[in-house]
Amino acid sequence: MKHTISVLVENKFGVLARVAGLFSARGYNIASLAVSETLDPEISYMTIVVEAKDEKILEQITKQLNKLIDVITVTDFTKKEYLDRELILAKINYTPKDKPKLEAIFNKFVGKIIHHKADTAIVEAVGDQHQISELLEELNKFGLKELVRTGKLAISN
Repeated sequence: MKHTISVLVENKFGVLARVAGLFSARGYNIASLAVSETLDPEISYMTIVVEAKDEKILEQITKQLNKLIDVITVTDFTKKEYLDRELILAKINYTPKDKPKLEAIFNKFVGKIIHHKADTAIVEAVGDQHQISELLEELNKFGLKELVRTGKLAISN
């Protein structure tokens, strides 16, 4: 089962490597990782999605994270209310006649065309994992050429 964890850390050289090393040393796969500064540029916020089969493994992960010297707080969102979002950039086949169809799709999803050429468009969209999956199914109908996506971002309610 995938679990979402947020970690506030000191924004210092090597912190990300130590956090990632903690996971790899124990054989845990990070499914998604997003890191950025907070309002305080000396502190970074990490959203980590990890595969953990049971509560014991998840508890071990959070305890090990808390032991790292540069970690300020660890929050396991498993049993908490939170909001999450991902951002995608997708390159799709495109002709000007496709624009109304794409606009109709983006009325349902939070997205837009950000660049287009004669036969290709680059679109961006934001949503939770389920919304992004549904959107990708729609975009596949146009011919998905390339896809990049952020890791999950999460914040407590």
